Amino acid sequence: MTFEDKLAQYAELAVKVGVNIQQGQYLLVNTSVEALDFARLVVKKAYEAGAGRVHVQLTDDVMVRAFYEHASDEEIESYPQWAALQRDELVAKNGALLWIDADNPDLLAGIDVERLTKQQKASGKALANYRAAAMKDDIAWSIVAVPSKEWATKIFPQLKEEERVTALWNAIFSTVRIGEGDAVAKWREHITGLEARAAMLNAKHYTKLHYTAPGTDLTIELAPEHLWLAASSKTPQDVTFVANMPTEEVYTLPNKTGVNGYVSNTKPLVYQGNIIDDFTLTFEQGKIVKAEAGVGNDLLQQLMSVDEGSSYLGEVALVPHESPISASNILFYNTLFDENASNHLAIGEAYPTCLAGGRDMTDKELAAVGANISITHEDFMIGSAEMAIDGILADGTAESIFRKGSWAF
Repeated sequence: MTFEDKLAQYAELAVKVGVNIQQGQYLLVNTSVEALDFARLVVKKAYEAGAGRVHVQLTDDVMVRAFYEHASDEEIESYPQWAALQRDELVAKNGALLWIDADNPDLLAGIDVERLTKQQKASGKALANYRAAAMKDDIAWSIVAVPSKEWATKIFPQLKEEERVTALWNAIFSTVRIGEGDAVAKWREHITGLEARAAMLNAKHYTKLHYTAPGTDLTIELAPEHLWLAASSKTPQDVTFVANMPTEEVYTLPNKTGVNGYVSNTKPLVYQGNIIDDFTLTFEQGKIVKAEAGVGNDLLQQLMSVDEGSSYLGEVALVPHESPISASNILFYNTLFDENASNHLAIGEAYPTCLAGGRDMTDKELAAVGANISITHEDFMIGSAEMAIDGILADGTAESIFRKGSWAF
């Protein structure tokens, strides 16, 4: 396949499998000017697939940084109403949202962390209706990525400048199964395999998970009505979509107050255009009571102070160490990829869909059955080839789930 063939297949994959666009459906594409050429191809593929109207919203890294450097405190602490209304209309129209990520991992390095946090709080509040719809799978949404020069340089500094973007394109194509034949068919086969894993875990009804590895000894109680899910999600209109491309995980939610012990990260966390790394979190009754990072410690402290729920966990995800992304030995400095190379957890909001009947529950009802509520959701990677995970049954029996970083069954 030529590069153009692969690019066209990738765009088709994002449209037909990622958001699974429906006849006449409204599609909002959020991306940056770095991804303009790919966005144009996505728009063409979306209309060919029957989309009603496709709107592309572009950002620019230089402009984004200028906002955080120079905007008034009043603007940093607010969020445009028109932008919130755009998302609200998307929800009302049962539209779909596609992110095409081409970010610079160091975009906001050096920006005052308080300004970053204030804007996050403002946007979280303004977009509460949209966030709830996305977390409950009321709308179809998906994230894919394309290279930026800065991102490619971060990953492949050893290569010649003119080779870096090509190398990142090749890595991305590999992770999303482009170039192996019919990508759509490959993805459907892959999703079936992940869903089989989730079904096996659901049949076990584990009450707790116990993680051990260098720097980690953590027990996570699972919410009583928890459900393990995998790649494919479904809207109320019975439309399936894949939120993350690539994806290698099966996931559920913890009981908010049932997490105890300590855990260390194994890959950097890129948060708010900055890197947080070399950190250990200590939990007591679900809450992070101690957090120390060798890199980005101030930002880590701010992350945990966004709201009450940002010092608790909202997601537990299992990914074998030999996953294709991990096997590539590439550190992507991008959560979309790095979380699919490693077991991971998420600070903040829990997915209501990981609870039986959760989609129809209010926040108060979700909290009552153990779900964490927050305006943030940040995944961090904890897996390694040395990690063991035991599943604890209701009678206290421990069963091996992971050994040496991989599935034990």
